[in-house]
Amino acid sequence: MKRNQLSISLEKAWHYFSLTYDVVWNVILILLIVALCLVCFAIGAGAGYFAFLVKDMPVPSPDEMKKEIYHYGETSHMYFDGGVYLGRFRSDLDREAVPLSEVSPYVVQAIIATEDEHFYEHDGVVPKAVIRAVFQELTNSPVKSGGSTLTQQLVKNQMLTNEVSFERKAKEMLLSLRLEKFFSKEDILEAYLNVVPFGRNSSGRNIAGIQAAAQGVFGVNAKELNLAQAAFLAGLPQNPFVYTPFAADGSVKSDLSAGLKRMKTVLYRMKRAGYISEKQYKEALSYDVAKHFAAPKPSPFEQYPFLTMEIERRAKEVLAETFAKRDGYKPEEVKRDPARFRRYLGEAEKALRQGGYRIYTTIDKKIYEQMQRIAARYPYYGSDNVYYTKDKKTGKMIPHRQPVEVGAMLIENKTGKIISFVGGRDYGREQLNHATQAHRSNGSTMKPLLVYAPAMEMGVIQPATIIPDLPLSIGSYTPKNADGKTHGLVTARYALQQSFNIPAVRTYMRIRSRHPIDYLHKMGVTSVAKQEEANPALAIGGTHIGVTVEENVNAYATFANYGSFVDAYMIEKIVDKNGKIVYKHQSKPVPVFSPQTSYLMIDMMRDVLHGGTASSVPRYLTFSADWAGKTGTSQDKRDSWFIAVNPNVTFGVWIGYDRPAPLESRYKGLSYSQRTQLLWARLINAAYQENPKLIAPPKRFLMPGGIVRRAYCAASGFSPSAACEKAGLVRYDLYNTKFAPREGSGEEVMESRVVVIGGRRYVALETTPEEFVTREVIVNPKLLADWGINGEGQAGDASLVSTLKENGRPPAPPAARLAGGKLVWNRHNEPDVIGYRVYLVNETRERRLAAAVKADEAASFSPLQPGAAYCVTAVDIAGQESAPSNLVSLPSASPPNSGHQKSGEPSSPPPSGDVE
Repeated sequence: MKRNQLSISLEKAWHYFSLTYDVVWNVILILLIVALCLVCFAIGAGAGYFAFLVKDMPVPSPDEMKKEIYHYGETSHMYFDGGVYLGRFRSDLDREAVPLSEVSPYVVQAIIATEDEHFYEHDGVVPKAVIRAVFQELTNSPVKSGGSTLTQQLVKNQMLTNEVSFERKAKEMLLSLRLEKFFSKEDILEAYLNVVPFGRNSSGRNIAGIQAAAQGVFGVNAKELNLAQAAFLAGLPQNPFVYTPFAADGSVKSDLSAGLKRMKTVLYRMKRAGYISEKQYKEALSYDVAKHFAAPKPSPFEQYPFLTMEIERRAKEVLAETFAKRDGYKPEEVKRDPARFRRYLGEAEKALRQGGYRIYTTIDKKIYEQMQRIAARYPYYGSDNVYYTKDKKTGKMIPHRQPVEVGAMLIENKTGKIISFVGGRDYGREQLNHATQAHRSNGSTMKPLLVYAPAMEMGVIQPATIIPDLPLSIGSYTPKNADGKTHGLVTARYALQQSFNIPAVRTYMRIRSRHPIDYLHKMGVTSVAKQEEANPALAIGGTHIGVTVEENVNAYATFANYGSFVDAYMIEKIVDKNGKIVYKHQSKPVPVFSPQTSYLMIDMMRDVLHGGTASSVPRYLTFSADWAGKTGTSQDKRDSWFIAVNPNVTFGVWIGYDRPAPLESRYKGLSYSQRTQLLWARLINAAYQENPKLIAPPKRFLMPGGIVRRAYCAASGFSPSAACEKAGLVRYDLYNTKFAPREGSGEEVMESRVVVIGGRRYVALETTPEEFVTREVIVNPKLLADWGINGEGQAGDASLVSTLKENGRPPAPPAARLAGGKLVWNRHNEPDVIGYRVYLVNETRERRLAAAVKADEAASFSPLQPGAAYCVTAVDIAGQESAPSNLVSLPSASPPNSGHQKSGEPSSPPPSGDVE
């Protein structure tokens, strides 16, 4: 009975179990079917959504993908002359591309182990990782492992934006798959390593790419990184500015734990992936990374501020012109359209900052550095100038101090290469480049460029041409010489040597109608406008805005090139990152003067350094060369110049204040011109030490054909006549054969009776007493008419022979006295008095002539006879004589001796030591 009941219970239990199993199984089947349907729906929906997200995306061709993948910003580099590395072009990001073969294998292994361990296995996307990342995103999981392969990261950085969206992710996946289809793993890895950011370098600048990272963090190339260094760098891309060891100012962070911990993680993953052994792992962990960080390096801008800024400016301009030429525009056409030129400048700037160009310059590194050192330490600039400006808010006058500034430039004549320059004393104080951008009056350095060389080219003058250095007025303009004097009839050579202003202005006025300013423009001095040629003061540097040191020096090099102007340049060539030359300078000489004019100008400027205004230069130099140069000073001594050329180079220096003010006449025992010349000499001496062959060529300027040495008359500049030879006025000089001295009429000089009063010569009258007359050879007045001078001129003296009007009455008697054993009297204040007669007076008041003293001689007479009495009379130009002065006698106990002169006989002239 019990057994039956048990059997029945078991049957019922089995029945219930079977029913339950069937129900559960059916439910599970249904759920599985539903789940499968949901999965299929999700996959379909996902695929549909994926297709929807990418439906409008254009599919790039392999070439288009290559262009975008490899189009990453790369820092441009600058070089000194000869390919000597200068530094990186200023940029927000330092980056330098390298091929994969130039990267340490440790870096490759570390990046793969850390960022994409299945890199060599997947086709650009890892589905499992993508699903995990999507799930984490949908569930807002606090832990996000990421789902991007190296390929996807490369696509995101180079082909897409950093936007966080499903659409961007979908495009990223599609492009990654396509990228893997057409590019090798090595190509993708190389591009990735050149793109990825690595934080900051030891100078605090942002870096990207493994080469910039290796150099910036450890000071080595990417190929030289050891295991620990490679692991440290490989850990940076995950969070560059957290793991980077450097702060924004380039200092090492006080806490490096984050970066070191990340390095250990990278090493562990490398060991786990089998890239390194346990031994290598432990050795790398014990490596002191911080000990091997790179030392801070000053950027090129910090080390060479004037130079790098000038290179940037010039490189942008030449590249902008290159881009314009690419688009079919001529450079001059683009520059006439400011908006278009600005657009090309912007394109050029972007290209230079991101295009990885190589910019090769003409600057000699050693000479440049030495010149900066000399300019910074020169002790004779002069005192600071203080000026005041009014504060707009308070109305108070605020003082400002400004130092004497400097600009200098050294140019190679034949090529136009700018070898070196000095842009200023302190870029931090004043960013203006005083060698290339500051416009200042060039003073007398204008004379050879605008006056003498053009006049010689036109045949108007030659070195020995006689030019009157006599008072001149042109309307309200009255030029003056620096010494405040005039010097009579002088040659062009002497006028240049002594830098007389009046002869230069006279010469300019003779050629002004023939537009000598055109010569200036041909020599690159474009800052002087055509309209300024009407200004007579332009001849001596009276310009509207002035010229730059570069313009002035470059123009002088024309003479050294025998009349051909070669435009100065600094950018030799620009090469793109693929090695293609995109710009190369080509010199285009412009004929300006004949070789004969140029050589004569050089020969005249040689005299400036030998007996002229730059006579101190030769003794300052530590070497010898065939130098020819010119000094220059602007109005009120606000600018001081010296420029000189030799057969190889032209070098010029300017000093002055930024806010124009007079330079000190003397400072530490040196005049302002001596200070300029000494600085010039010290700078060129330093250049000579670095490159003697360039700076001091053994050859001299060679005289071209078509130049002859001829005799001339110093009174006229013509071939000497018999009268000129008789007067001893024959001189010799060089001439352009075409303009050799012409035969004179024989009347260019003439003998004349003159009297001298106060250093000036006057024509004697018929009644003028002969004892006060001098017979001298003077220039025929007709010859002076060519220079607009009416009257008579005396050769080689400082004045005209003028007419002296007599006042129509006898002079007043002078007052005589005894002084130091001599008879002395005061000079007469009447202007027509030409001399004095000294009489010996006897006891009966009879007078006997003892001496005739000219007005320009000392107002005294000696020796006196003891016990004798003397008186003095004044004589005017008409021969009228004053009443005698008071009597003066020399006391003596002895009687007068009998050896005195007879009455009416003049005594011997006074000793030369008595003449004032």
